[in-house]
Amino acid sequence: MRAFCAVRFSQLSLLSRPLFPSRLQLSFPVKLFSCQAKYAADSGLDGSVSLRVVSPTLLAAEKEEAKAVLTLFLKKQGLSNAVAVRTINKSDLFIEHLVSRLHSVHKSRYLVGRELTTLEIRDALIPYLESLLKEHGNILVDVVENFPDPPLKEKVAVPSPPPLPSPSSLDNKKLKAISRVSEADPTGRLPPHIVYLLELGMTLEQIKGITRRFPAFAYYSLEGKIKPVVEFLLDLGVPKNEIPIILNKRPQLCGISLSENLIPTMTFLEKLGVDKKRWAKVIYRFPAFLTYSRQKVKATVDFLYEMGLSKESIGKILTHCPNIISYSVEDNLRPTAEYFLSMGVDVAVLFHRSPQTFGLSIEAHLKPITEFFLERGYSMEDVKTMISRYGALYTFSLAENLIPKWDFFLTMDYPQAELIKFPQYFGYSLEERIKPRYARMKECGVQLLLNQVLSLSAQDFEKALTKKMGKVLPDEAEA
Repeated sequence: MRAFCAVRFSQLSLLSRPLFPSRLQLSFPVKLFSCQAKYAADSGLDGSVSLRVVSPTLLAAEKEEAKAVLTLFLKKQGLSNAVAVRTINKSDLFIEHLVSRLHSVHKSRYLVGRELTTLEIRDALIPYLESLLKEHGNILVDVVENFPDPPLKEKVAVPSPPPLPSPSSLDNKKLKAISRVSEADPTGRLPPHIVYLLELGMTLEQIKGITRRFPAFAYYSLEGKIKPVVEFLLDLGVPKNEIPIILNKRPQLCGISLSENLIPTMTFLEKLGVDKKRWAKVIYRFPAFLTYSRQKVKATVDFLYEMGLSKESIGKILTHCPNIISYSVEDNLRPTAEYFLSMGVDVAVLFHRSPQTFGLSIEAHLKPITEFFLERGYSMEDVKTMISRYGALYTFSLAENLIPKWDFFLTMDYPQAELIKFPQYFGYSLEERIKPRYARMKECGVQLLLNQVLSLSAQDFEKALTKKMGKVLPDEAEA
């Protein structure tokens, strides 16, 4: 196996600068590189594991996994998706270097022929990438693109050219992965894992769609990755017809070890309050739930405790709204909590009743709704009361829900204060509930409270009308 060169810089003082200040190409001075062929020494192993002993199929899958990890890492440092993709396309040697690191870190796994899971690959590569970032600062992109050689000349910060219309190397790799899942072998048979997925109820187009988004899926083995996860989900009580939906939402689940990751993660979440009897529904609602790190989950749970929620409430939130884990504490949860606290809202109650509210944009969604009610004569205290009584109020679309229902409310002969008492009005269907019920009430010539008109069952609604009219309906009298 060819030795990979280790990149070394001297006299770097770049960590105080922004990592990736813009979407422009980065400007940097020429640095001194010392390149040594010391792969085995860097690994701390004897170097006996090499790319030659790994099957081509597994090697291709690991390269795709490494690309996915590197892409995500670069995007977290501020690069746009387009810039990150261009960097990956120029970094074949660095990708090979990352794969060789996997083989050195997990030497014992390869010696017994065991595949690495997605999380194991991520855990092996991210600390290494973080060490490179700490060492090289804002020229990390150039280190990646030019590995193992140094950048030869200083670049000028100029706008990146628009992508060429011809297919990129990334597109070609996606096409290769799609070809792998859709083309039959000389005997006319599709790959075993594709046949298995088709038997589960997936269509070939769905499988191709997954592969476009996540090319590594094409290289997952049937017995080693896909089948164990599917059977585990079935044992949890997930209906067979929901398996394709789950895999379509989060194909990465098949790359996670059951014994070392999935089951321990579920045990950890159960200790936090997730209802173990409802795992099938939890996973169906948000398949990515089991792919988040414990640190990410703990950060969210700690914040919920900080907001005053009980362990029981947190357990219910994680069970009924598991996607709350996907929200950033500092970018979403805390700013939204502070926004509602400024209105005087009990944030713990709002979290319990409508956790999905905290994933909404303050500027694009929450503030416009507040202004909507203020512009129509309600005070901030009124708005606070409405959101406190109906936590989902802010989850509705202004244009498609609140405005049309408000316009109809103005024709209903109710005072505006009725909406303060019953903001749940906005949660009912305008065409299927509000208009028909109101028309029926007007037909009877009586006036009920707004909550009576909408919240009662059909039978109780008729009884309320009858009582208000002070007479029994003809058909009931005959009976």
